Amino acid sequence: MTPEEQLQLIKRGTAEIIGEEELLKKLKEGRKLRIKAGFDPTAPDLHLGHTVLLWKLRDFQELGHEVYFLIGDFTAMIGDPTGKSKTRPPLTREEVLKNAETYAQQVFKILDPEKTVVVFNSEWLGSMSAADLIKLASKYTVARMLERDDFSKRYKLGKEIHIHEFLYPLLQGYDSVVLKADVELGGTDQKFNLLVGRHLQREYSQEEQACIMMPILEGLDGVQKMSKSLGNYIGILEPPEEQFGKVMRISDELMWRYYRLVTRIPEEEIEEMEKAVAEGRLHPMEAKKRLAETIVRTFHGEEAAKKAREHFERVFSKRELPEEIPEPEITVPENPVWLPRLLKEAGLVKSTSEGRRQIKGGGVRIDGKKITDDTLKVDVLKAPLVLQVGKRRFARIRPEKVKVASNE
Repeated sequence: MTPEEQLQLIKRGTAEIIGEEELLKKLKEGRKLRIKAGFDPTAPDLHLGHTVLLWKLRDFQELGHEVYFLIGDFTAMIGDPTGKSKTRPPLTREEVLKNAETYAQQVFKILDPEKTVVVFNSEWLGSMSAADLIKLASKYTVARMLERDDFSKRYKLGKEIHIHEFLYPLLQGYDSVVLKADVELGGTDQKFNLLVGRHLQREYSQEEQACIMMPILEGLDGVQKMSKSLGNYIGILEPPEEQFGKVMRISDELMWRYYRLVTRIPEEEIEEMEKAVAEGRLHPMEAKKRLAETIVRTFHGEEAAKKAREHFERVFSKRELPEEIPEPEITVPENPVWLPRLLKEAGLVKSTSEGRRQIKGGGVRIDGKKITDDTLKVDVLKAPLVLQVGKRRFARIRPEKVKVASNE
């Protein structure tokens, strides 16, 4: 591909590129560019929101460039203040390392390991002396820091801003200096941090990196950014059936955004599907099933994707379950839990006696399967399950919303 063609591929799906002309110039040099993206291991699992960046990194790899997947094990202990209205509680070194262990395994579901260099920023930041840190801090002003939106809002409201929070963008920017990055990728919320990297490279007499901002992927609610803490995420290591089912919960409108940001399906095909749905030639449900199957295939393989679709169609489509199913937070005495007790805790029956009557009468189903054994015990800490009593009472039991009293 010519440098101009490479640039067009790189631009697909991006929100903004700062230094586009500089990037084209770098591409024309015909050398391997050093592409950097940093991920702070603040949680053990990556989700689809992270893959928006990973797919763009893969684009660069397929163009012959070298990706530096930077695990911010040092900066994670500070905590990125981006978008925060108050100071984040710092993570311990042990928490960070535990989370970081899973990252390399997960990213190679998308990235080419032969063209990926995994680095930890504690390698250089952990050995900085006080003098080194002061020298770095001298490269940036407080006035510029306060131009940052979240800092500016907190300052005007009289909310605390701790000095260590100013260090986060400086240290992230210094990573670009150490790696001599040609390009850095981040979400649109990372623009300030990425620009600090450009500034510091200039201060250290380096060629400035181009900054590529990718869109923020909305979570299942279609409103807030995908986040594990908000419970609106789809984890890339979640079981295939759970992954498929979660994708099927997104809105028809959001589906097309997912197609463009987290799959490799060509734009022309996506546009044709959109047109077919608009003209009534393709049902939105079928388009969404293809999306769900594509995502599961990426992380679990062809066979798992096929089985996940079959499971969904067998359990959900054919039983005609409602789109919105309550997901109660429950406490059970033990796990596995006696089914009549589970029905009561889920609010589907008033008593265990009623639960037993419903089971014996054939009115209870688990994931679409009729249950007639009133002595059955159910493991509620595995994959989510859907309980049904009669024709209109439903509850989805999620492991993360279950407390087991005997474990406390």
